[in-house]
Amino acid sequence: MVIPKRFLGKTDVEITPLGLGGWQFAGDEGGLASYWSTITQAEINAIVMTALKGGINWFDTAEIYGFGNSEQALAQALQNASKKEGDVLIATKWWPAFRFAGSIKKTIGQRINSLRGYPIDLHQIHQPWSFSSVEAEMNVMADLVEEGTIRAVGVSNFSPVLVDRAAKQLALRGIPLASHQTKYSLLDRSIEFNGILENARKIGCSIIAYSPLEQGLITGKFHGNPERTKQLSGFRRWRMKFSSAAIEKSRPIIQALGEIADTYGATPAQVALSWLINFHGECIVAIPGASKAEQVEDNVKALQLVLTSGEMQRLDRLSREYRL
Repeated sequence: MVIPKRFLGKTDVEITPLGLGGWQFAGDEGGLASYWSTITQAEINAIVMTALKGGINWFDTAEIYGFGNSEQALAQALQNASKKEGDVLIATKWWPAFRFAGSIKKTIGQRINSLRGYPIDLHQIHQPWSFSSVEAEMNVMADLVEEGTIRAVGVSNFSPVLVDRAAKQLALRGIPLASHQTKYSLLDRSIEFNGILENARKIGCSIIAYSPLEQGLITGKFHGNPERTKQLSGFRRWRMKFSSAAIEKSRPIIQALGEIADTYGATPAQVALSWLINFHGECIVAIPGASKAEQVEDNVKALQLVLTSGEMQRLDRLSREYRL
């Protein structure tokens, strides 16, 4: 299956509008691992293989997802799928808490080892929490680009001011800021109102939307059976959006997704993802995660779903009215 690709920001990295998020591959050994139920390597292999068969060409992971477990599990799944260096694109992230910028270069070997030699196409600063300035971080990242160790540089969860500083520092080295990874979904459109989306457009970097299905809430399964929230594992169970009151408040959006989905023989998740990656043109891509291969199989069908302008506007109007 051939899926039209988009450039990641102003780089030469071409990606499908949907990638696959790898937080769920973290295992159970700490480092943000406990948020999800543990899934086996066999299940991860099936998830990655399904994504590849569906046309997805890139995967997002991070150092802090199980302290390298997610990277290792992803690499093993790619090897299981007989993928070689250059067959797919990989994005990972450096964890900045209690560290200086020099740690980026000191730990890049660990990232490559965890990824079993698969090259890093996009390296990102996971949070704006290091002891060093953004400028110092970008200089180290630029060194890695110039050395050929990574292809592109991104940030995650930054404010517009910090994104600007990152982009300006990279520009001094002749390198574009490729992306800003941030939370975005039909139930959380804050980047449209806090300057993040506007800033990304001005700079020309892509927005990589994580949690585009609000960790399963947008699928409608919890609206159909609110009792399912009691089966959630880890911290997700206590998120405000999963409360009974919040589920009722978001119900009009989920109902609209279901109605639109029915006209295409699709699912609410597919409609939501299609809206997300198309409503603002090509500047937004998304990385829905998955704990089952069937979820990936469902998600990738969004790449072939084209909504009408009226359907787009309907979802826009309903979700703009949604506030917790």
